[in-house]
Amino acid sequence: MSKLKNPVLMGTIGAAQGLRGEVRVRSFAEEPTAIGDYGHLHAEDGRSFEVLEVRAAKNVVIVRLRGVNDRTAAEALNGLELYVERDNLPDDDLDEDEFFYADLEGLEALDAEGKSYGTVTGVFDFGAGDLLELKGPGKRPVLIPFSEWSVLEIDLEAGTMLVDPLAAGLVDDKDEDPSAPFKPKTP
Repeated sequence: MSKLKNPVLMGTIGAAQGLRGEVRVRSFAEEPTAIGDYGHLHAEDGRSFEVLEVRAAKNVVIVRLRGVNDRTAAEALNGLELYVERDNLPDDDLDEDEFFYADLEGLEALDAEGKSYGTVTGVFDFGAGDLLELKGPGKRPVLIPFSEWSVLEIDLEAGTMLVDPLAAGLVDDKDEDPSAPFKPKTP
């Protein structure tokens, strides 16, 4: 992806739709039909696509791209990921507690004492809420929940985030007996 300095994944092309070159796209924009509102979409191989038309469909959007005029051309794009430059996305539309995934990657996770738990190397959503992948030098990657309990504060300018290591599952509570919930209660 030589052209984009800070790419943000906006969608993935799926199957062709109809005979006129339209494609089904899984849009990652908050408003799925806004996928073309932030400028041309770019593929990792350097190709650029102008969105001519977008309409909503069940679970996807149907997109017409300039230069894709028949079903064969549309089918050739199946599986292609589409990106925009991060600078094209408007920061002023975000609430105080909203972030673009691309802005979280690279942040260092620190606790209140300043101990580092690694750097955010990925953001995932498997359906039960967002997870942050942390990777530290010589450590295996770990996933922590991206919640108000485990991530207490984000400072994009400093490149850090304050985490509660206990709530994030990064440390065990030494005072708690892990077998306590399984022991029979004595009267």
